[in-house]
Amino acid sequence: MEIIVSIWMFMMGTIFGSFYNVVGLRLPKEESIVSPGSHCMTCNHKLTAIELIPIISYFLAKGKCKHCGAKISYIYPLFEAACGLLFALSYLSFGLTPDLIIALTFISMMVIIVVSDYSYLIIPDSILIIFGSLLAFEITLISGFETLFTSLMNGLGAMIFMFALKKFGDFLFKKESMGGGDIKLMFIIGFVLSFPLSIVSVFLASLIGLPISLVYLNKSNDHVIPFGPFLALGSIILLLMQFSIDNFIAL
Repeated sequence: MEIIVSIWMFMMGTIFGSFYNVVGLRLPKEESIVSPGSHCMTCNHKLTAIELIPIISYFLAKGKCKHCGAKISYIYPLFEAACGLLFALSYLSFGLTPDLIIALTFISMMVIIVVSDYSYLIIPDSILIIFGSLLAFEITLISGFETLFTSLMNGLGAMIFMFALKKFGDFLFKKESMGGGDIKLMFIIGFVLSFPLSIVSVFLASLIGLPISLVYLNKSNDHVIPFGPFLALGSIILLLMQFSIDNFIAL
């Protein structure tokens, strides 16, 4: 049963991942996420149903547009597979429980933010507001208003910490060290993970991002590196592993 549900969750994750990719690419440019439909970015050929099957379509088309032959980035199937894996891992971590709903909502938001911040260095306020409101509704429905209030205080503490960290970075590097989107994102991270774990997620994100950033800076003269994707990855790891601050104290 667990294997069947995991496979189903993976399949659903790839479908949502394909849609989240569209949202992350279009929303920062203030484009409709509905119209026009999915199409080839080179020749504008409207993709048919067979060309929209997550992961499989890429291999059926041999990584090229069937209409004009333009190469399709391998990032698309990788992204779909990653989202599918995250959905499956969420189920394996939380089971068919109310917490699974919160986990999937949180991960969905983070997936969109990764696309947006990586592509445009933007974390849209609309995504934070929509998913933040949805998470607040879910937490209230599952655990009540007292837990919601505690979560709000955790989020506020995380946001204040991130703001202070930004100010320190600005002073240290004599330039803008962090975007406002990262600060607002920390509110959601603290809201879901708790204030102490949100701080851990920052250090985990830095640990993950440092070697990647060094490689990137070595190959590019552009010194602007989005921190949002690393924050997303660090917080998702803590979420799926169900860490509590007591785990770290014990270490």
